[in-house]
This record gives sequence, C-alpha cells and structure tokens, in this order.
Amino acid sequence: MALQPEAQPLVTSQAAVSATKSKGRWAGPDSAIGRQQERLGWMLVVPSVLIVLLVAVYPLIRTFYLSFTNERLGSVRPTRWVGWDNYTRLFDDSLFRHSMINTIEFTVISVAIETVLGMVVALVIHSEFKGRGMVRTAILVPWAVPTVVSALLWQWMFNDFFGVINSILIRLHLMSASHPKSWTADPSTALGAVVAVDVWKTIPFMALLLLAGLQVIPSDVYEAARVDGASKWYQFWTITLPLVRPALLVALIFRTLDAFRIFDLIYVMMKYSPATMSIAVYTQQQIGNQRIGFGSAPAVIIFLCVGFLAFIYTRLIKVEEV
Repeated sequence: MALQPEAQPLVTSQAAVSATKSKGRWAGPDSAIGRQQERLGWMLVVPSVLIVLLVAVYPLIRTFYLSFTNERLGSVRPTRWVGWDNYTRLFDDSLFRHSMINTIEFTVISVAIETVLGMVVALVIHSEFKGRGMVRTAILVPWAVPTVVSALLWQWMFNDFFGVINSILIRLHLMSASHPKSWTADPSTALGAVVAVDVWKTIPFMALLLLAGLQVIPSDVYEAARVDGASKWYQFWTITLPLVRPALLVALIFRTLDAFRIFDLIYVMMKYSPATMSIAVYTQQQIGNQRIGFGSAPAVIIFLCVGFLAFIYTRLIKVEEV
C-alpha cells in the first residue's frame, strides 16, 4: 500500500501577505479595493440619506424653529423670534392641559386593554382547533377597515336615537327607551367611547405581533412542563410570558407611540370636543387657525414625548436581551 504524503501545514508568512498586498489583491480597509468598496457603499447609501433628510429631518428642524416664532399663515407682518413665549402660553392654556390629560388617559387605558385582550386572542388562535385559519383571517377585519370608516361606523352605532348600542341595551332592559344615552355627546362617556373603538380596531394588530412571539417558543418546553405536572396557568406565567416578553415589548412600543399621536379617530368622531381632544387634535386646531408658530409648539411636545417613550422602551428591550 502506497504511503500517503504527509499533509503540510498551511502557513501564511508575513512575506506572502506583503506580496499579496503589493499586487493589489488584498481587500483590507486601507487598500485600493477596500476604498473602492467604501465609495460604492456611500454611493448606494447617500440617496436614501438625502430622502430621509428631505422628508423627515428638515420638517422636524423647521417645526422646532417655527415653535420659537410668531409665524402666522397669510400674515403681512414679518416673522419675529419670540423665544419661549409660545411654550409659556401653551402651558397656560387650560385646553392644552386638558388635551394632555386626555392623551395620557387614552394611551394608558387603550394600550392596557389592547395588550390584555391581544394576548388572550393570540393564545386562542395559537392553539390547535378546527377552522383556526378562518378565525385568524376573521380577526383581521377590524384592522383592515380604514380608520375613518371605523370612526363613522361607530359614530352611528353610538347615536342616541338610531344607534345599535342603545337598541341592544333597551332590549336587554338595561336602559330606558324614553331616556336614550348619547355616548359621544356626554363628557363622562365620550372618551370611553373613543377608547372602545380604538380597542376594537387595534386588538388584531396586537394579537398578530404576540402570535409571532408565541410561534417561536419551542414545543418541547411545554411538553417538559406537562410531564412535570405543571398546570396551564403555571405554564403561562413561567414559560409563555417570559419567552414572549421581547415580542410584547415591541408591540407595546408600536401601540404606545401610535396611541399617543392619535388624531384621525378622535377628529372624525368628535371633532374639537374638549372631552376627547388629544394633543394632535389641539395642534391641528391651532394650525387650522393659521397660528403656525404657536401650533408648532404642541407638535414639538408630541415629538419629545414620543421620543422619550421610545427611549424607555428600547432600554427595556436591551435589558431584556442582556
């Protein structure tokens, strides 16, 4: 039997590396090829960066600038720098303070309900049962309906004389037919009505995000827990909830930021009603009154609050990853 030649170790000497560099075949960051690849990368990135600067950064900087001026649309007077005067008058305005409270209440209540019900729906459609695909498709209907259509639909449902909500309550003898409830006109129930519409529309979104988190949990973990005799409730608290927490935090980021910036649903249903006015609706009202400078101040407040919330959530996600 012929003897196999002994394998020679692969040794890359410094001389060989230097020879390769000298011939231009070395793709290091300081070589000609590396610099060429870097230039190509910048050429590909620059158009996207310019678009972002044009459609996002410039309007943001412009809004910050206008919030410190007395700019008015169509005014013949020159724009004057007023410093913090817009913000001082803003926080002195009781309507703005009330809109801030409404926004916080709407955000906390709606996101809390949507998270709990979204988790329930996600757990249901994650389980095995006949017709699961049809159910998953059906729950997307509220999310697929445009917000304006949903707002107008529920506005009619909440109507005191023609609404189906009062009709059902009257048939169940929970309301007197002679004293129908005007859900959106009553300040004590107006915000609750708006929250109910937002919850109805957004639960599918939360459920889908949480379902994606549930589907990556290995089934072996649950099988081991069942062998150990763990109950369903114990499995949820010790297995499901900890493992789905990253997806839950991502869902909370999207919903909290979206809820804090709520405009279309409240504006279509309630217009400028003080009982439900959010900061975004207040901002639109001021700009609609051609007070561009003063109206930019609450827009900056929204941006700062949303940025703070995003920072808190991203820190929570980093802590979770660690």
